[in-house]
Amino acid sequence: MTKLFKTAALSATAALALGANAAHAADATATATAQILEQITVTRTSHLNFGTIVPDTAASGNVTVAATSAGTRTCDANLTCAGAASVSSAAFDVTASAGSTVSVTGLTGLTQLTSGTDTMAVSLAGSTLDLSLGSDTLYVGGDLTVGANQPTGTYTGNFTVSVNY
Repeated sequence: MTKLFKTAALSATAALALGANAAHAADATATATAQILEQITVTRTSHLNFGTIVPDTAASGNVTVAATSAGTRTCDANLTCAGAASVSSAAFDVTASAGSTVSVTGLTGLTQLTSGTDTMAVSLAGSTLDLSLGSDTLYVGGDLTVGANQPTGTYTGNFTVSVNY
């Protein structure tokens, strides 16, 4: 029995010794961070205005206002465009954290201008924002389709521009 007891004691001691080495602990460290960005501000400084247009009696035509600070207007040859002084692209001053990348949405929300029950198709386009210094102006221009014998009226429509990180 003593031999059996000695063998059991040696086995228990070996198991403890091996178990201590097998239960090796390891540590790792992580860092928690948070970056706070400046709140984005968007302020409209001018509206999109296609100016005064006289339609053709036989064919439709397009009027385009460029999405630039000049808001240059071009008219198809069959249209008569007047009122150049009132023509402008829409302009929005945008401020955000310097060097940030943002997305602009809302330019597809307006598809027509209306005057009572009369409509004209419109599509909008925006300029590219460069926020490397923290602010820039977003210009919005567009293409307006004027129908042949388009009814007289003041045609309007609203759009909302959203700028998000």
